[in-house]
Amino acid sequence: MTDPDLDFRGTIGRTYRESVPWWPAPVRPPRGAPHVVVIVLDDVGFADLGCYGSEIATPAMDRLAAHGLRYNNFHVTSMCSPTRACLLTGRNAHAVGVGIITEWATGFPGYRGRITRRAATLAEILRDHAYATFAVGKWHLAPLAEATAAGPFDDWPLGRGFDRWYGFHGALTDQWHPELFEDNHVVDAPPGRHLSELLVDRAIAYIRDLRSAAPERPFFLYLAFGACHWPHQVPAPYVARYRGRYDVGWDAIRAERLARQLALGVVPPGTALAPRNPDVRAWADLSADERRACARLQEVYAGFLEHTDAQVGRLVGVLEAMGLLEDTLLVLLSDNGASPEGGPLGAVNARKHLTYEPDSVDDVLRALDRLGSEHAFNHYPTGWAQVSNTPLKWYKKDTHGGGVRAPLIVHWPARIRDRGAVRPQFHHVIDVVPTVLDVLGIEAPAVYRGVPQLPIHGVSMAYTFDDPAAPTRRHTQHFEMLGDRAIWHRGWKAVARHDKGTDFEQDRWELYHLEQDFSECHDLAAAEPARLRELVERWWAEAGAYAVLPLDDRDYERVAADVAARRRTRYVYYPGMARIDRLSAPDVSDRSYTIHAEIDVPAEGAAGVLLACGTRFAGYVLYVQDGRPVYEYAYSDRVRHCIRGDAPLPVGRPVTVRFEFRRTGPRAGRGTLFVDDRPVGSVDIPRTWPLHGTAGGLFCGRDGGVPVSHAYTPPFAFTGRIDRVVVELADDGPAGGGPDPGDD
Repeated sequence: MTDPDLDFRGTIGRTYRESVPWWPAPVRPPRGAPHVVVIVLDDVGFADLGCYGSEIATPAMDRLAAHGLRYNNFHVTSMCSPTRACLLTGRNAHAVGVGIITEWATGFPGYRGRITRRAATLAEILRDHAYATFAVGKWHLAPLAEATAAGPFDDWPLGRGFDRWYGFHGALTDQWHPELFEDNHVVDAPPGRHLSELLVDRAIAYIRDLRSAAPERPFFLYLAFGACHWPHQVPAPYVARYRGRYDVGWDAIRAERLARQLALGVVPPGTALAPRNPDVRAWADLSADERRACARLQEVYAGFLEHTDAQVGRLVGVLEAMGLLEDTLLVLLSDNGASPEGGPLGAVNARKHLTYEPDSVDDVLRALDRLGSEHAFNHYPTGWAQVSNTPLKWYKKDTHGGGVRAPLIVHWPARIRDRGAVRPQFHHVIDVVPTVLDVLGIEAPAVYRGVPQLPIHGVSMAYTFDDPAAPTRRHTQHFEMLGDRAIWHRGWKAVARHDKGTDFEQDRWELYHLEQDFSECHDLAAAEPARLRELVERWWAEAGAYAVLPLDDRDYERVAADVAARRRTRYVYYPGMARIDRLSAPDVSDRSYTIHAEIDVPAEGAAGVLLACGTRFAGYVLYVQDGRPVYEYAYSDRVRHCIRGDAPLPVGRPVTVRFEFRRTGPRAGRGTLFVDDRPVGSVDIPRTWPLHGTAGGLFCGRDGGVPVSHAYTPPFAFTGRIDRVVVELADDGPAGGGPDPGDD
């Protein structure tokens, strides 16, 4: 862009009388530029929307499909961050440095954990063409270690082209108590509101404010829901609508969905139902208790998705009421296939379930009436995940169809005439940016802010708007995730599912002719070895060209050393500070540590939280109640360990409250509470969490999120004076701090 300070085109004399002023022409949007809205659902499978064959009520999204186009051959990556990197840049994920979720970055070019400056985002490009740019919801494109009040903020949304942002950094955020940010700072979530409602409220506010102040400017809204990623949490009335609907089981529901898909034309005639995945048992083989627990978990998921649809409907309704919908290009997709992380029978506390100790069916049954509420962190079983992906096999994180084939709806009344139709052309999420640029008549910059740019890897889908029979303009697309590999080339797909820890060279490649085998049911590897060999060689060539290598099947282990290297041994916190993310909090995982609080209790006494980290599902808190110091460790919502001081705190003078945890074995130890160096209580804690598996963040002087303890109502701010709280870590624990499910 031209710098007006260096390229002044007026005349400067000694006074203004003999001088000629000059102003650069204001940047204007392209003639007839539509508004652009991109909506991203999280972990929603190919078959979950009503317009893609589901029994779940999604009338708002179905209406978009009825007045727009559905794509049944649209593909994404099989995890969150990589898909979002593709979606916002039009380039392949590894090529821009986001081949895996950002917190699992390894330092290789394809795994930097942030989008390279060689790939300007759609927001950066459109802002230079006079668009207002708004991001609302999930980001997950910056290192989570940088998700603090100190930044750096270069890779936050405002650093990558957005004018405003309201949302959250990672994933699996609590829908009732989300860890929110606004622009470049930490904010608290309003109590009692669901995250999806808050996000749409803010999206509507951004649009309303723009239309009031500058109605001539088009806008780009990027709305990324937390739904329907676990935890599956939703207002109870939405769950009640599905009571009993899933008692017939996942086998029957999957068959019903395929029948509807065939009738709707979203799968080709003759499409077969993929066999049950190996980790899915026949519904008839489950016990009565297992069926009861699994059915309820799916009822919650269905209600969660219907609630999300209602929020989409609110946004679309506002666009329509403001007269904007007709000329708004609206794109709606899911970031990857449905999640298998709930395991064969689901979970009440999915973080604990994944990180350390699986939940049992009895755990689910005890929590049956709490599922979906703020008192559960639930996730459904793999059987329902495969239902979400009907008629496909495998899941999120896999490169078979269940991981990478996603719903896509394109709605633009002013341009799309073949309303309600299905488009069969192969496309990939990297094709969204070139589509937007194409219809706007904008060229992607060859140089952006002085940085030479990677070429756009995708192709425009606009040719499909008017020609349903047009051959796809895509020829090749590679996939890779955690060692799983696949390549699509001119209708054929080679795919290898990799088991963690095994030899990559021993992986078995499968071969499918997708134009005749939509659900990858007929492996032709043995029948066509030459074609398979050519595709595998092509995959290696693509991998080399797009920074996919080196292959890496590790998850948390790949960054354990980096986490250990960043760990300090001493942390000092002050009351009123902003929330600290779990990856920046003291890593007390399986090691001895001390919490040292310097406080002043007035003569009338004081109460409140001194330091809180985590949530009721896992965490610890040091607080004062009824005049006594209390330390509480939450191993789960039911299993807790508490020390209550044996005497009231002294008043009218400074007091030191100290908690010491001494490790006695793997993930076990003994905690002792002190007041002015006098022990006032102790407790054995036989099982502890790895900190990185928790959520909720760390607060000083209050508990600002999901309360760690049932004994108080947040924020329970301390009413005395806190000078500081110091946390000191010993060096007697294992390196890396233990597993982390990842904010995927």
